Amino acid sequence: MKRRYAALACALTLCAAMTLPVCAAGFTDVQPGAWYESAVNEVVADGIMTGVSSTLFSPNGSVTRATLAVVMWRMAGEPQPSGQSSFPDVADNAWYAAAAQWAHDMGIIKGTDQGLFNGDGVLSRQELAVMLTRYDQYRGTANLAQGSLDLFEDGDKVASWAEDGMAHAVGMGWLEGSNDKLNPSAATSRAELAVILQRLNTKAMG
Repeated sequence: MKRRYAALACALTLCAAMTLPVCAAGFTDVQPGAWYESAVNEVVADGIMTGVSSTLFSPNGSVTRATLAVVMWRMAGEPQPSGQSSFPDVADNAWYAAAAQWAHDMGIIKGTDQGLFNGDGVLSRQELAVMLTRYDQYRGTANLAQGSLDLFEDGDKVASWAEDGMAHAVGMGWLEGSNDKLNPSAATSRAELAVILQRLNTKAMG
């Protein structure tokens, strides 16, 4: 009888483990109940984002230009780019080469003043907003949302070149302030990106 109960307990434990969310089971740095947990689960399950390893998602890690290019490329269905890289600092066999060229072809990500892609460059929140707004236009959005930057204490700190993108991101509900601030120049974390992508794709489906 004890053996039967022990076997039943083991079976129930195994079943419970099998039903855990992907990230909770696979990433040791994504804690159950974290504000970004459901978003990480969703973007990983959809194949939009992956971990930095099989066990780490690195939620506090910074988002790079290469990462965002690959994320948007995946959301677009991984279309083939026009040809070889237009950027001298992107090798043809780089893990983000196709995504970088596609993003360039579509006018979503432009080169630096030196004509480089700068794949390891860390994205600020306002840079992210601009690129995601361009992606939204690529997928068919004709009219940009007119979110009010004046509602935030640092709304006047948004760069002039990023105002339309930030207003669209705010108006669409992708970006929300923290303590009444947008923090436009702050680096974007991978956790923040996961949540923003969840909001973006929910809006697209809704």
